Amino acid sequence: MADQIARSEKQLGAILRRARKQAGLTQGTLGDHIHLRQGTVSRLEAGEPAVQLRTLMTALSALDLELVVRPRSKASDSIEDLF
Repeated sequence: MADQIARSEKQLGAILRRARKQAGLTQGTLGDHIHLRQGTVSRLEAGEPAVQLRTLMTALSALDLELVVRPRSKASDSIEDLF
């Protein structure tokens, strides 16, 4: 999977959903693998802001992903890309 930028909870959730589907997992099987309910995985993928950081990090690890923090790029002029 190529690098992807997420600037919002919803964008991060969409990245997680794509990674889960590419791995051939359902929300339920991913949840079972990391000891979370399917509903929690669904909320994470929906970008709900109340998801705990530990839950996010566990899901990233299970999908063989990592979180990278870097200065925000300023290449786009679109206001939608700023949020």
